[in-house]
Amino acid sequence: MIITGDDPEYIAFVKAHLRDQFLMTDLGPLRYFLGIEVSSTSDDFYISQEKYIQDLLARAALGDERTVETPMELNVKLQLTDGDPLSDPKRYRHLVGSLVYLAVTRPDISYPVHILSQFVSAPTTVHYSHLLRVLRYLRGTITRRLFFPHSSSLQLQCYSDATWASDPSDRRSLSAYCVLLGGLLIAWKTKKQTAVSRSSVEAELRAMALLTAEMTWLRWLLADFGVSITTLSLVLSHSTGAISVARDPVKHELTKHIGVDAFYTRA
Repeated sequence: MIITGDDPEYIAFVKAHLRDQFLMTDLGPLRYFLGIEVSSTSDDFYISQEKYIQDLLARAALGDERTVETPMELNVKLQLTDGDPLSDPKRYRHLVGSLVYLAVTRPDISYPVHILSQFVSAPTTVHYSHLLRVLRYLRGTITRRLFFPHSSSLQLQCYSDATWASDPSDRRSLSAYCVLLGGLLIAWKTKKQTAVSRSSVEAELRAMALLTAEMTWLRWLLADFGVSITTLSLVLSHSTGAISVARDPVKHELTKHIGVDAFYTRA
């Protein structure tokens, strides 16, 4: 159990009350929890999973010491029929499952983990080779951490992106976003869209709608924590077409099929 807050006296009161009701041990300041390492100073703290990565690389037993600069090659489009089926897919599933948990503190592997997770039912030698590339990337970037200063502004700023028809099997696009509270990265996601987008603008607009829903939920969550955000939350996208449709969906022809997403983003 992690107990946190900005009132040391009340935290001590809660701990004393819990000790009266349950058999428990106070382990002191947070350092390590479920594979996540926390280091702090008077001004900031860092979250990482360095030891978790070391254990993962040991279990993977890579046969070399190579590292790579990126977790996945550019413009790779994996399919179910690529390569030969693995004789024992359990190893692939175990490693991918470990990477899913590692993505809690490593947003830089969110995209490749999303791609590789789609093949856990029937992985092949090609899928496994791309999995090993992610592990080699982690070996070379094992010390990367998430940084959180103790003080920051309370403005939500969000970035969205999308790949159009990137899945060769079903031609569905991918939505991706990240959310910052002040300068703090607090949420990120890569997710396949539920419908086929018939243009890159439509794919980008669906990604913006997904991000808008996440941002709305975060504002509600922060309000429940007593954090009042009175400023507007910015949703940023590089697609001028999607921004134009979101601003005024009525004036654009052939967009009725995405009118709900356009209206929700605009609202």
